[in-house]
Amino acid sequence: MKILVATKRVIDHNVRPLVRADGGGVDIRNVKMSMNPFDEVAVEAAVRLLEAGQASEIIAVSIGPTKCAETLRTALAMGAS
Repeated sequence: MKILVATKRVIDHNVRPLVRADGGGVDIRNVKMSMNPFDEVAVEAAVRLLEAGQASEIIAVSIGPTKCAETLRTALAMGAS
């Protein structure tokens, strides 16, 4: 069985986001980004299934700008392919 894990790049959960001066959203310039914590849990669960022999491959995907590659690298480091 192959496992597909969708990952998303979000503002790091340890960073306090700032609202733009015009009130039109969140200012993400110079803010640390990381993988969504819930997606990290999903990758870890998939790795456990792989180690238990219930899965043959873990595929991580992310849709977005090229900076999403950092999120995919995190998933690869955790054990996805």
